[in-house]
Amino acid sequence: MTDGPADKITLIGAIKEKLIGKKQDWAREGRLLTGKTADHATRLPPGQHLVSDWPVLDLGIQPLVPRESFRLVIDGAVSNAVALGWADIMALPQTIYRADMHCVTQWSRYDNEWQGVAARTIIELVQPLAAASHVIFHAHDDYITNVTLDQFDQTDAALVHSWQGQPIERLHGGPLRGMIPKLYLWKSAKWIKRIEFATADHPGFWETRGYNNNADPWLEERYS
Repeated sequence: MTDGPADKITLIGAIKEKLIGKKQDWAREGRLLTGKTADHATRLPPGQHLVSDWPVLDLGIQPLVPRESFRLVIDGAVSNAVALGWADIMALPQTIYRADMHCVTQWSRYDNEWQGVAARTIIELVQPLAAASHVIFHAHDDYITNVTLDQFDQTDAALVHSWQGQPIERLHGGPLRGMIPKLYLWKSAKWIKRIEFATADHPGFWETRGYNNNADPWLEERYS
């Protein structure tokens, strides 16, 4: 007898809960912490090691988001809320830049070439209200993460659709994901469907499960 749809959903849920539980255990135990800090001028943050590949880390779900039905809502404390289709994203000014990325699980990868829409282009488009202080990312797998508006308003922060000259694969968060290189990678949400400008902080998925709200790799802010 083969597993039916209900059995598959149960299996996916069990895998997801196991992954989440393991990461929460890491936070409780302070696993991977070195107790060191470094200046941002130091390229490799404390406790990190270099990789040449791009490891896949998710919650056990990799949503399929076709470009033809893609829709990104940007709203909240803004003057100009928008809903953007894929053609709208591609019609915005595009940026290409290189940046390193750092995962809380201790790997870092240098010189990633990203292409997408700069965060500052998004800010200019929607015009956040003076009271806006935070940016909340909502993803198709129900993942949520938060950053301050200042952390989003950086020259190397962007909504990216291409990596190393090719469209970002589904397993890495394509067709569109956030990229905030100065923070641990969990702040760079995959499969984004909504960006909410908020007047107060709203800690997200990992931030409410023992992970640091600020997530600066050079201060080794892995856990809360």
